[in-house]
Amino acid sequence: MSSVIDERYPIGQFEPVPYSDKERDSLLADILFLPRKLEYAIVNLDEAQLATPYRENGWTVKQVVHHVADSHMNAYIRFKLGLTEDQPTIKPYKEEKWALLHDVEHVPINISLTLLHALHTRWYDLLKHFEAEDWTRTVIHPQHGKIFTLWDLLGSYAWHGRHHAAHITSLRERMGW
Repeated sequence: MSSVIDERYPIGQFEPVPYSDKERDSLLADILFLPRKLEYAIVNLDEAQLATPYRENGWTVKQVVHHVADSHMNAYIRFKLGLTEDQPTIKPYKEEKWALLHDVEHVPINISLTLLHALHTRWYDLLKHFEAEDWTRTVIHPQHGKIFTLWDLLGSYAWHGRHHAAHITSLRERMGW
């Protein structure tokens, strides 16, 4: 019996996990290596392939790469706010509108990949020096009406990167690229 993969969630939906040193190390590796994972996912794709949606009514490969850069820039700032302020309210953004902006359409994705390499180097360095109590610091996400720990955010953003890389790699598999 063949299993059908949900093209929206090729690695499944995010599920939080309790803190452990082993899980922390795994999630930090996801943060550190995501830029390389995305580079691998898009290697040798041409402009037509980059303009292909990863699923029906989904973003193009190009939009996905730029979205990850946009999202992870916000994430980095959210971590810094959470680390330096007492339970700050983080700013949501309209990612679906950001994906339609001029820079996403016209700036080559190598710019976002370069940005991700630099950003993830700084982000990883920040995170690897967290003390145990830093993971319990919290932020308020008004869009979700919830309080999240920085540990929750780490899991979510580590998953987010893997999730979008899998959008691209699963498209490549389906298309035989």
